[in-house]
Amino acid sequence: MAMKQELAVDDHATQAYAHLFQAFADPTRLALLQHLSTGEHRVRDLVEHMNLAQSTVSKHLSFLLECGLITPRPQGRATWYALAEPALLKILVAAAEKMLDATGKSAQLCVHLRLDEAQLEEK
Repeated sequence: MAMKQELAVDDHATQAYAHLFQAFADPTRLALLQHLSTGEHRVRDLVEHMNLAQSTVSKHLSFLLECGLITPRPQGRATWYALAEPALLKILVAAAEKMLDATGKSAQLCVHLRLDEAQLEEK
């Protein structure tokens, strides 16, 4: 007779994953990540590129920073933001694209977040 194995759920890990995936659940944050995939930007640059209020951009950057997806680089009175782990983000985006393809909802983010053909063959 087979015994039912109990599933042990790690609450800390579950919360960490949920928080990370919240970063990707908001279209504005995804757009910010796409802009940052082209290189460093200041809040002022992102406000102009995205036509959003400074407070909105700052709020979303704060969330992305809290998740560890971006890094700040202070320079004088400005702060430049960049992707913390661009290569890992590309892998995550590639996995999401495969999941979307598998579910019949094909979609692709900007070219800067795509793995090139050689990288795809490695995965």
